[in-house]
Amino acid sequence: MKTSNGQVRDDEDLIHKLRSGNEQAFRWLVETFKNRIYRTVLNIIQNEDEAEDVTQEVFISVHQSINSFRADSTLSTWMYRIAIRKSLDLLRKRKTRQALTKWLPSWIQGDDKYPGVDFYHPGIAIENKEQAAILFNAISQLPERQRIAFTLIKVEKISYRDAEEVMEQSVKAIESLVSRAKENLQRQLKEYYYERDK
Repeated sequence: MKTSNGQVRDDEDLIHKLRSGNEQAFRWLVETFKNRIYRTVLNIIQNEDEAEDVTQEVFISVHQSINSFRADSTLSTWMYRIAIRKSLDLLRKRKTRQALTKWLPSWIQGDDKYPGVDFYHPGIAIENKEQAAILFNAISQLPERQRIAFTLIKVEKISYRDAEEVMEQSVKAIESLVSRAKENLQRQLKEYYYERDK
């Protein structure tokens, strides 16, 4: 890791500076990881505005919790865990809100579409946006652990070893989750194209 003045520092040095309240170290942390954290969150919750909010919450949480960080993993792995936890919390709140909304009169409900249906990933080329939207909609319907494993391995392209630390599961378990996710996606997409072509 390098700071703006070129000094090399490791996780231990960075953690020490963060715990000491060093603003420059925290600024460096945000600048270095914000895009990766945002992309991970966005791929899970599939809403740009909410992803920005959650990304901010992740760094606020890091700032507030750095003294309780046990350093039994890398700092980046810890941040990924926080990002995933906060993303899943938001999805659960969204699901609860949608369930409650069904009981409200139609004039109160508004136009609250499920975000995955209309999600067009900003990092996808225009000519691929329609297919990507269909894929992300299918991903959003996967069981929670399958969705996280598939997103980390196939969308984020992180290694199984890194995913093992982030998810706190064995490589074998993650491989199984990814495999089942792929099977579910193939089935969903096959059904989608079958219905569309009728």
